[in-house]
Amino acid sequence: MSPTPLDELFEAAAAGNRRAMGKLLTMVEQPGGAASEVSERAHRQAGHARVIGITGAPGAGKSTITGRLAAASGAERPAVLAIDPSSPLTGGAVLGDRVRMDNHIGSSSFIRSMATRGHAGGLAVAVPDAVRVLDAVGCDPVLVETAGVGQVEVSIAAAADTTMVVVTPGWGDAVQANKAGLLEVADVFAVNKADRPDARGARRDLELMLDLGPEGDWRPPVVLTIATENEGIEALWVEIERHTAHLRESGALGRRRGLRLRNEVVDRIELGLRGRVLQIIDSEAGSKALGRVERREVSPGSAAEALLASSNPQHPEES
Repeated sequence: MSPTPLDELFEAAAAGNRRAMGKLLTMVEQPGGAASEVSERAHRQAGHARVIGITGAPGAGKSTITGRLAAASGAERPAVLAIDPSSPLTGGAVLGDRVRMDNHIGSSSFIRSMATRGHAGGLAVAVPDAVRVLDAVGCDPVLVETAGVGQVEVSIAAAADTTMVVVTPGWGDAVQANKAGLLEVADVFAVNKADRPDARGARRDLELMLDLGPEGDWRPPVVLTIATENEGIEALWVEIERHTAHLRESGALGRRRGLRLRNEVVDRIELGLRGRVLQIIDSEAGSKALGRVERREVSPGSAAEALLASSNPQHPEES
């Protein structure tokens, strides 16, 4: 049986062909039959790469740290997915992370910028599939840098084996950190721009908050870095590797990856259901129901219940 065009793309990408890798990633970014086929194929071959999530507030230096880490990993084929914020009006994105990384990342690394396309938490809908493709064609590690667009940015934890949170001196008080959930999701902290005043104070505050938090079998280390000068990057990579070893030895790596797949299935079901909901709302029955709500004849709750009931008629049970 002769290889299909998709077989050839995967073979070329696995051999290091960047154009083939880019084409596969473009396919999974565009919803449709091709995306599903690529995802299905990649899923069977994936499951080997370390996935490292890098998150934190804008301006913390995440892009520079990400590029430095890819080089410090010493890996033959590291890959970076840089998630850029996209305009809620036009869908356009700056996609500037590559510019900031190019001066630091190794020539063997593969960088791909992706737009959030309005997806909550700064993660593009296609990110899990993109990680899967990079994993399937032999990239390891895969570093996913989020846009850092607010408190929901912590959703990166659902897509990574190890989550690193980047903060800077003057990063904010403990209450705000807890609100953002950063303490809960961080496996490693980097206090970047450590040449600024009070960098050690920021590390001390983090250590104090970790002291006050619940005890577990892993305490997130706090590493001081000056990413622009490549200072502290090797120490940061050592801590990431130490966390990977901890996950493997404790059996937590398999549990994390299983939970990640479960969450992805849930997300995709929710996305599919939302599409069906919009179809109901855009239907003739939906238009009539909305009209009754606007005329104050029924409440939004009653209209929703009626539309749900009409879209899921009860069928008699088969004997």
